[in-house]
Amino acid sequence: MPLPPPAPRIQAHTRRIEYHGYHREDGLWDIEGHLRDTKAYDQTTRLGRVRLAGDPVHDMEVRVTIDDAMTVVDIHASMRATPFEECPQAEAPVRQLIGATLGRGWRKALDEAIGSTRGCTHLRELLFGTATAAFQTLGGYRDHLRQQRGEPEAALTVPPFFMGGCMSWDFDGPVVARVAPQFIGWHHRQAK
Repeated sequence: MPLPPPAPRIQAHTRRIEYHGYHREDGLWDIEGHLRDTKAYDQTTRLGRVRLAGDPVHDMEVRVTIDDAMTVVDIHASMRATPFEECPQAEAPVRQLIGATLGRGWRKALDEAIGSTRGCTHLRELLFGTATAAFQTLGGYRDHLRQQRGEPEAALTVPPFFMGGCMSWDFDGPVVARVAPQFIGWHHRQAK
C-alpha cells in the first residue's frame, strides 16, 4: 500500500544508500556500501564555499570482506566528498574492525572502533547496514548454489537466526506455520 499523498512541499535533501554483495573466486565475500548526500539547492557552506545543487555533501564507500562465518578479514573506506578536509582521516580507523563479526555485536564493535570522535557518523551508518546486506547476500546465494547442484535443503533442527525477529517470522505466526511448522511455538519450548 502506498504512502498517503503528501502535503505541498519542496525537496531539500536526498540521501542514497546502496549495498552490493559479491561472492569472490577465493571463497570470500565482499559487501560494498555507497552513501551519497546531496542538496536540491545551491548552498554556501560554513567555510564560504559554494556547493551547487546536486553536488555531493557526502560521497563515501566501504568494502567489507568477510569469510563464511561473517568475520571481517579486510575492510576499506573511501570518502570522495566530505564537508571538511579533515573528514577523510576517518577512513583509516575502520581497519580496526578486522576480526569483528557481522552479526550480534556488530553495532557495539562499530561504536568501540569508530564511535564518537574516533570516526565518522556517516561511515558508521553505512557500515551498520553491511550486516543486513551480508545476511541477504550469503544466505540467498548459498541457497542458489545448493539448488544449482541439485542438493536438497537440509532439515533444520534449530530455527535460523531471523525467526522470531520480526512480525512475519513470529514463532506463532502464519509464515512459520507454512514454511517451517516444526518451529511453531519454539520460544515457548525454549522457556521451559
